Amino acid sequence: MSRRLAGVLALLALTIVALAGCGSSGPGGTAADPATVVPATAALYAGASLRPQGALKTAALAAGKALTHQADPYLRLLDALQTPGSPKLSFPREVAPWLGPNGGVFLTSLRGAGSLTSLLEQGLLGGSGAGFPFGGGGAQGAIVLDTSNPEKADAFLRSQAARAGAHARSYRGVSYETNRGGVAFALVDRFAVIGSEAGVRAVIETARGASPLARAAGYSALAASAPAGALAHLYSSAPGAGGAGAAPTPSRETAPELLRALAGTHAASVSLVPASGSLALDADSLASGSSVQAGGLLAADAQAGEALDELPGEAWLALGLGHLATTIDQDAQDIQALASLGAGEAPTAGLSFGSLLQGLLAPLRVLGANSAQAQREFASWMGSGGVFASGANIIELRAGVVIASTDPARSRAAVAQLADQLRAGGASVSPTTIAGTQAAVSVAITGLPVKLDIADGRASNGQTKFVIGVGEASVAAALDPSSTLASAPSRAAAGASLGEGIQPSLIFDVPTFLGLLEGIGLLEQPPVSKFLPYLRASTTLVGGGRELGDRSARFKLVLGLQTPAAGEAGG
Repeated sequence: MSRRLAGVLALLALTIVALAGCGSSGPGGTAADPATVVPATAALYAGASLRPQGALKTAALAAGKALTHQADPYLRLLDALQTPGSPKLSFPREVAPWLGPNGGVFLTSLRGAGSLTSLLEQGLLGGSGAGFPFGGGGAQGAIVLDTSNPEKADAFLRSQAARAGAHARSYRGVSYETNRGGVAFALVDRFAVIGSEAGVRAVIETARGASPLARAAGYSALAASAPAGALAHLYSSAPGAGGAGAAPTPSRETAPELLRALAGTHAASVSLVPASGSLALDADSLASGSSVQAGGLLAADAQAGEALDELPGEAWLALGLGHLATTIDQDAQDIQALASLGAGEAPTAGLSFGSLLQGLLAPLRVLGANSAQAQREFASWMGSGGVFASGANIIELRAGVVIASTDPARSRAAVAQLADQLRAGGASVSPTTIAGTQAAVSVAITGLPVKLDIADGRASNGQTKFVIGVGEASVAAALDPSSTLASAPSRAAAGASLGEGIQPSLIFDVPTFLGLLEGIGLLEQPPVSKFLPYLRASTTLVGGGRELGDRSARFKLVLGLQTPAAGEAGG
């Protein structure tokens, strides 16, 4: 999970920043908000300041250069406007003369979101062939851009429409053009709109009086509590509901799965706040009932922070998880969803990320199974928990999952019960003895070069804990650490980075992780290889949450960035 979370952060941060990057020089327009013409029923919306000024512009450019080591870090995202038949676009000649201060992109349904993700990933990480994402067979929605010169914007749209082989049509008294592939172009009031025909028509409908996203209850509530200094934001009406469309196919539609895994099943808004040496993502969620607990791995749960404090103090990866009795099934699915984002990569002979991840996740899938048996044998005794890893190389590696037990007898019995289910799934299980534990087994799982030890014992603080460790030493580190994160410098630094009085529940040291990967020969393998430039530009990833009141909560992620050497981002 640690590897994917860092990669996810880099991609998500750059995806939002992308909207702000292409036009980062020069003012213009009158700051019209695209959300005023985006339909209130939009399942997903990303909005940004396209031409930030002053300190915001400085911070945005610095963050982009730190991550990409390019003088113009967002230029490739201009490809988002490259519609069918269009040659490579020139920003200063074709876009800058009319582009206004604000822009956005929305989806009417999460179905087809994978094609939009592919285009953004292509622009951010390189590659080719993604193609324009909107159209009859692709994503349904549109790019909506404020304009400083509507006449020049109209000329650009007409030129792009002609190259795409579009023909003129009209809806609600507004002229637009569309081609056989369902890609449409329109100037709606002062906004340049390019997207699917249904998406363009939805903008026209909203401009003519239908309810806009800007006045939708969830969007308005989250906008009111958004952090100051945000460059951009990503809003999802309800990630777990799949928007207005049917449930996506998990193997293809990773964007909805990612949103639901991180933010839960309620309305959420992710704001990007650049600063000197860091990028912060503030994920605010809005609960539908009396509780602010919106679910997801990034839920604002005080118990998660307390669980992190009990993990080994030397950990370079630490993740606290609260209330596992009610969330273990969803947490297991969320970790699986994040870990599977690179599942489409070509298989690699020998040791690979795919085999490692599937092997490590096998016990979690059993513990989090959605069944009466799993609830009775596992969830019934669970308190809070955590995931940790320490050690700079494979010999020193200590890693595991630690779960506090509220019923020692049940958690002790769970060792054999989990072993039985893993054996039934093809694993090799043998009894073992580990000092300080009341029950322990050793499990060899296909794809893992090391055995997992599953044990139940009494921790140094007197609490009974259930541990899944990478070897006996990992179990010992979980039960009797030489120090805990509660007093570790890394925990204090994480709290200072987060601010707002937030207690950390995630700590991840990127350079140590990369060094470990290099030592076992996985650094250049997919899917890490395509994120490698961004990971190398990063220092730490920390996170934690707090309640904002009024049934809303915030989980904040801060990515520390390496400062490029003088002249390094010169092109």
